[in-house]
Amino acid sequence: MEMKNMANEKLYTLPKLPYDYAALEPYISKEQLTLHHTKHHQAYVTGANAIFEKLDKARKEKADLDLKATLKELSFHIGGYRLHNTFWENLAPAGKGGGGLPKGELAKAIDEEFGSFERFKKEFTTAASSVEGSGWAVLTASTTTPRLLINQIEKHNVNVYPGFRILLVLDVWEHAYYLDYKNDRAKYIEAFWNLVNWDAVNRQFITHLKK
Repeated sequence: MEMKNMANEKLYTLPKLPYDYAALEPYISKEQLTLHHTKHHQAYVTGANAIFEKLDKARKEKADLDLKATLKELSFHIGGYRLHNTFWENLAPAGKGGGGLPKGELAKAIDEEFGSFERFKKEFTTAASSVEGSGWAVLTASTTTPRLLINQIEKHNVNVYPGFRILLVLDVWEHAYYLDYKNDRAKYIEAFWNLVNWDAVNRQFITHLKK
């Protein structure tokens, strides 16, 4: 899912979804999910690969590059690639893995940090609603202190907290919902809670705890 093998060069590939394009209806339509995955997510794969090829070419030819601009653009594309991978893994069809409440160690950690799931949900929803421009609401776990943190990532690479493992993400770029919800971000966020794959998020958290 991360990279092609060495024989096919070190380039990114678009991952397959763990469900079909119609599986998240009625909360995310087949048309919306298809466009989001095959056009928008693919654009970040293509963008990252183009920059890697540009870097390889410059190094081979011993040519100079505007590294400040190049690496900034690369972080945008890699951020988009990685966040979308997590987003697809965070979702499941409603009633078939999607929706409900967190369980296990994650549920305990949410209660400890936020006081209750409802408080967590309120804070996460508010974070998603108030992201400036295009961005993400993200639940992370600190690698240095035993606590969870909600943060807002603008674009794909701004306001990222070093040392915090990403557990749950919600894409609030308009390309994630405009076919289904027009400009009604709040309605889209409300629908998201019916699709959260808490088992997948809990597995991520347990992996984090073991490190």
